[in-house]
Amino acid sequence: MITRKHTAAFASLLSSAALLVAIPVQAQDAQEAGSPEAMPERNFDPGVLGGDFLTVGVGGAFTPSYTGSDDYVLSVLPVALGNIGGVQITPRAAGLRVDFIENPSEGIGLDLGVSARLRNNRAEDIEDEVVIQYGELDRAVEVGPSVGISIPGVLIPVDTLSFSTDVMFDVAGAHEGTVISPSVSYTTPLSRGIIANLSFNAEWADESFQDYYFRVDPLNTLVPDDDALPAYEPDGSGFTSVGVNLLMGFDLDGDATNGGFGVILLGGYSRLVGDAANTPFTTIRGSKDQFLAAIGLTYTFGL
Repeated sequence: MITRKHTAAFASLLSSAALLVAIPVQAQDAQEAGSPEAMPERNFDPGVLGGDFLTVGVGGAFTPSYTGSDDYVLSVLPVALGNIGGVQITPRAAGLRVDFIENPSEGIGLDLGVSARLRNNRAEDIEDEVVIQYGELDRAVEVGPSVGISIPGVLIPVDTLSFSTDVMFDVAGAHEGTVISPSVSYTTPLSRGIIANLSFNAEWADESFQDYYFRVDPLNTLVPDDDALPAYEPDGSGFTSVGVNLLMGFDLDGDATNGGFGVILLGGYSRLVGDAANTPFTTIRGSKDQFLAAIGLTYTFGL
């Protein structure tokens, strides 16, 4: 099934790809030279990525049909990211982040901005015939501050280690709760046209969120007795998942600094924990293990 739902995986994919902006992609010269002294300096010409630019893309991702599902669907998503006047725009899971602080040319960079996302969990296209009988939920619109730091030159002069946290609040009146999403990401170029990103992430949610998505009412007259799930009352606030993603980005002409077309591949795994793992929506009808696979085509140009 092709849907416009479950876009978190591909948005995360392009968000990681946006880190290409923050690090020079001239590792190939160092690889060819084969010595530490030949490692590239950080002051080379970054081309279109050194000024205002925009990247537009479209891709597809296989993701679970809801959090905890073992049914997978194909999602299609257009995404845009860029740097305009020192303001960096990057995708977030089913949303975006706007960073208002421009990173310095050298040293640790501070990220401070606003993140927003649309949460469609169990809002439409539920694949499981039992879960769907418990009804669709409302879409949540989550907005809040995003903070982080970027540390360049961790292992080689052109890599970056990033730490970030988004704190978002539902402003649409769905779960009416708070979600905190910390992440750690390491990005390094493998050549002038290839970049790799390894990221670790987690999600914490408050009691209101957990109750809205993971509670199972003790009685639902619309559900046949044979299909009814056992009642479940969440314990309260806590972590919902931990995960890891590996992204590979390939510039199709071998030089990311001149813009143009690129291809991005992503594979990811997350493990549900706490109430997200213990709800019957997961234990009986789904799985704690959540996988994703995605591919995207992008085009980058200077402004």
